[in-house]
Amino acid sequence: MPAPTLNVPCTPEEWFAAPLGRYVLERELAYMDAAVADVFGFNAMQLGMPEHDFLRANRMPLRCRIAPAGAVDLRADLFDLPLASHSVDLLVLPHVLEFSAHPHQVLREVQRVLMPEGHAVIVGFNPRSLWGLRRVFNRARGAYPWHGRFLNLSRLKDWLSLLELEIVAGRTGCYLPPCAQEKWIRRFGFMEKAGDRWWPIGGGVYFLHVIKRVRGMRIIMPKWREQVAHRRGLTVVPKAQSRDEPAAAREAGDMQ
Repeated sequence: MPAPTLNVPCTPEEWFAAPLGRYVLERELAYMDAAVADVFGFNAMQLGMPEHDFLRANRMPLRCRIAPAGAVDLRADLFDLPLASHSVDLLVLPHVLEFSAHPHQVLREVQRVLMPEGHAVIVGFNPRSLWGLRRVFNRARGAYPWHGRFLNLSRLKDWLSLLELEIVAGRTGCYLPPCAQEKWIRRFGFMEKAGDRWWPIGGGVYFLHVIKRVRGMRIIMPKWREQVAHRRGLTVVPKAQSRDEPAAAREAGDMQ
């Protein structure tokens, strides 16, 4: 019987069920739990990978998974979302951009549906890593995730800047070589701490937390002093005029 081929094409479900995929998924879920736990609002949406719950740590009343296929709450193309503009408080995109034929349009939709000051968390494979090197030399076309178009962080940051999506946090992870066997994954486990210290941008997976900024938006704060005085039945007394104020200004005020 011939030896099994190593880089057999597989689906995302098969890959994330394998040892290397489980290793990646565990770290992605841990990062996402910390990133979304304290994001508040009403509507949270997950784009892609409906088999896994990346919003499990969030407490918004409406949490919805959107994808073109699979066990989803809403079936739709991610580059043309059937959502109202400025209606979503939180979006998570686990490995959406590198496997989309229109990644820039997906980001445009993210910017459109997010509310001002809304949050989005993007997860992707880093081409400038051992994982990106593996993708270059991998000859099995169609194998997940190596058939994807890994996006350079510099390019992605330019897109986000043009769309006024400000990066507020980010990091990389999964520094070990993309080996398929469990024993090698355990042996290279030490590289996680070493990578965070010595090669922080070289992880196989990157995480970006962005916020939608709106130019010219001004937050109007309530007049707390006047509200407190009104509840107490008091009158707000105007500030006393300075003795150094010109006499003409004081006289004009008296005439009024």
